[in-house]
Amino acid sequence: MTIDQMTMLALLAGILALFVWGRWRYDLVAFSALLLTVVLGLVEPVEAFRGFGHPAVITVAAVLILSRALSDSALIALLSRHLEQHGGRRAPVQIGVLGGITSILSAFINNVGALALFMPVALRAARRAEHAPGLVLMPLAFAAILGGLVTLIGTPPNIIIATYRAETTGEGFAMFDFAPVGLPVAMAGVLFVAFVGWRLIPRARREGGPSPRIIEIDDYLTELRVPPGSSLVGKGPRQLRAIFDDQSARLLELIRDRERVALAGWRGRVKRGDILVVGAAPEDLAETVQTLGLELAGAAPKDAPASGADDLVLVEAVVSPAGMIERRTAEGVSLRSRYGLDLLAISRQGRRIRARLHTVRFRAGDVLLLQGPESQMPAQLAQLGCLPLVDRGIRIGGTGRAWVPVAIFVAAMAAASAGFVAPAIALGIAAAAMLFLKVIPLRDAYDSVNWPVIILLGSMMPIGGALETTGTTALITDAILGSGGALSPVFVLVLVMVVTMTLSDIVNNAATAVIMAPIGVGLAERLGTNADPFLMAVAVGASCAFLTPIGHQNNTLVMGPGGYRFGDYWRMGLPLEMLIVAISIPLILLVWPL
Repeated sequence: MTIDQMTMLALLAGILALFVWGRWRYDLVAFSALLLTVVLGLVEPVEAFRGFGHPAVITVAAVLILSRALSDSALIALLSRHLEQHGGRRAPVQIGVLGGITSILSAFINNVGALALFMPVALRAARRAEHAPGLVLMPLAFAAILGGLVTLIGTPPNIIIATYRAETTGEGFAMFDFAPVGLPVAMAGVLFVAFVGWRLIPRARREGGPSPRIIEIDDYLTELRVPPGSSLVGKGPRQLRAIFDDQSARLLELIRDRERVALAGWRGRVKRGDILVVGAAPEDLAETVQTLGLELAGAAPKDAPASGADDLVLVEAVVSPAGMIERRTAEGVSLRSRYGLDLLAISRQGRRIRARLHTVRFRAGDVLLLQGPESQMPAQLAQLGCLPLVDRGIRIGGTGRAWVPVAIFVAAMAAASAGFVAPAIALGIAAAAMLFLKVIPLRDAYDSVNWPVIILLGSMMPIGGALETTGTTALITDAILGSGGALSPVFVLVLVMVVTMTLSDIVNNAATAVIMAPIGVGLAERLGTNADPFLMAVAVGASCAFLTPIGHQNNTLVMGPGGYRFGDYWRMGLPLEMLIVAISIPLILLVWPL
């Protein structure tokens, strides 16, 4: 083992450890690791930033722009409305219909975008059928992930695998080369979550009962100020608890002069200007404020100048992974002064929030109760990286314009499938056409690109190349094949898929594909077999992260709205991953023989 190989192994282990730890976001970790490889001489300076011009990176960015344009089209809005009205009331039918449509859509647009489109639809359908949100959201998230298996552009791992094959063999996978394996797996997976999987969700999450609001959130943290003249002035702790119990709200703490007062053992009396920290649902919150004569501590003063003629609305929105607001505070992003929004409450499942609302660092999956002008709300939420759980504010144009983004996208797909141009070029032209025809504003196009993923991919590509040039990939394959004697190629193929799945459950799936693709090809070369089945195994394994809420952005998005806990995912995810392995391995061997 050479010094370079030992250094690369240590660096790889460090990258994976930091990804799992999550103290710093994955794009910062990957970019820092890239710079470190250059300093250590493992990557030539001239090669350091070529990853950002890699076809896989360009393809991912173009797909994200096209996804935004398609999701804003009138056709998607009409489809959403139809599903909401005719999605069925029985759980298997409702999950099957919504999951099936979402899965089909995620084969052609970003699967996070597909989930964002239909999550509000699923919540309204669940309310109509008197189902708990936890019954439908996890199956919907899993269905969106499964749909990405079908096409080259369905998920970043597929794009990475196709471009890696093109670099190593001179010919990449075509647009629908993934379908013979991905389509049956996706169909079986959707059927599983619709008829079996949802029953494995803990009873407390799927049988929460009907709710008068769109989503069942009981743990909103809200700060209420006691104004002069409030009926609470002069009340003691025992009276306070009784009053709030009658209001279906939980009194948690009292803040006076910026200092917290523990209610246990407190003998004082409420004064004007005190801030009461309560847990309440949105409609209970409004009733409590009105009945007790309190003020929302996060709202603008009553005598503040109006921001415009718009009516103020309350919106529940979930913080998306890698969104602009993630890991920042309301105060840090100037939520009120810059965006005109007031943070009224936060719901974070599984963890008690101790900080003041304006100092809480938002996490992916947090559900925020925001107040702001109705017409500005959709644009501001998109810029902040939050997904509304009720109304997406889709721009609906005329029926003629509705077909423009679809026609452009179909033309790009046809050109790439026929081999006229490379997928990255076809999709890039389609994205440019969307902008020239004003299907999507330029600002929205930039906002739609998930820049942390782009930085991650651009940084990891040279690191993946360094694994090969230093001989580290060969070292890893030798260790795998040498540890078990004469291993069957089929066993090694299963091993590659299982290891990739396991890694993807704790590490970003794009990074997993970059790391595992050369290892899969190296194993195929050592075994003297075709490399394509190993690449397909990596593509399937990297896309199927169902065991944890951190394995895929979709899993993170539904955690707060669905009321899930960290340990809920494996209950449905583990049998689903076992089913995927059992179906995909025979199909891979049939379509891509060893």
